[in-house]
Amino acid sequence: MLVVVTGGIAAYKTAYLVRRLHEADALVDVVLTPSAEKFVGRVTFEGLTGRPARTSLWERPLDHIELGSEADLAVVAPATADFLSKMAAGGADTLAAATLLAAACPVLLCPAMNERMWEHPATRRNIETLREFGLEMVGPDRGDLAEGEIGIGRMSEPAGIMAVAGRMLEEATLRERRIVVTAGPTRAPIDPVRYIGNRSSGHMGQALAASAWRRGADVVLVSGPVARPHPYGVEVVEVETSDEMLEALSAALGSAHLLLMAAAVADFVSPSPSSSKIKKDGSGLELGLVSGPDLLKETRGIREERGVLTLGFALETDTPVENGRSKLESKKMDFVAINEVGDPAAGFDVPTNRVTLLDRWGGLEEFPVLSKEEVADRLLDRVEARLD
Repeated sequence: MLVVVTGGIAAYKTAYLVRRLHEADALVDVVLTPSAEKFVGRVTFEGLTGRPARTSLWERPLDHIELGSEADLAVVAPATADFLSKMAAGGADTLAAATLLAAACPVLLCPAMNERMWEHPATRRNIETLREFGLEMVGPDRGDLAEGEIGIGRMSEPAGIMAVAGRMLEEATLRERRIVVTAGPTRAPIDPVRYIGNRSSGHMGQALAASAWRRGADVVLVSGPVARPHPYGVEVVEVETSDEMLEALSAALGSAHLLLMAAAVADFVSPSPSSSKIKKDGSGLELGLVSGPDLLKETRGIREERGVLTLGFALETDTPVENGRSKLESKKMDFVAINEVGDPAAGFDVPTNRVTLLDRWGGLEEFPVLSKEEVADRLLDRVEARLD
């Protein structure tokens, strides 16, 4: 991968981006413009990548040809107004500009500048020209800018750039597919300040949403309350209660091809939550609970009418495969991924998962302990094979 750094204050964020790319096992070459070195020196990037950072057309005369030919993707971060203008005009007076002009790989631009520079007609024209050339862009975002100003022009964060880069590199096997994912817990209110909930972090559902978006899908993530940031690029519908999740899910399923049910929906709810805070009087509190909505059963008609392929999760304690098979059939799913309660490598609040995947065609596959991101990729691999 090629990362081109130009002369903007946001260049410090590019160091974080390069580190994350390196941690993701990308082989990263960095090219800096002369002005970029005034913000972050080449030795910083050499320390992060273990490879020489390039700055001059004259160090190795063919660098500008080789770097763009060997890369799978070129990322320009930050892409300043001046450099965008130079690219739109086909400039090649620096190693960075010449390399991009000769590059045979896709190019991702990450603009960063003052809001007035971003809104200037010359910049808008340059952006349109570069888009016509087939270049992709992420950002700029709204936020704090240089000199204490706030507005549009802030370079996207490394996580967002990584997500878009991953989507550009991934084979778009789910292009033109609409995928609905549920994630996180739901809360069943008892009174205005108390609720019944669970320890779901939403990590597994978010990993599924991110993997599907990276493969080119149009993703709707219906999420209960979570502390983790939502994945970049997906449409997020935030809900709190199981009834709210059912409503949002039913609306989203109208145009869906695939449903991935990873939310931990409350099984029991209070039939009549108190409208005011229940006071502690020393006598204790008895709760009469009723069953909450079963989202898979409630949406069965929509799923069957639309032909929505469905994968759900089952958290089990006893005879997990038998119980998983029963849920697969009773809730009319196509796949069910089974977790076992008490497995220290799976379940809530851990970065890994271990699942047994059953399908309605009689298949059974046991996954080893993997990161939740790796589990998401494997599950989508299996589901894609049946999607058509």
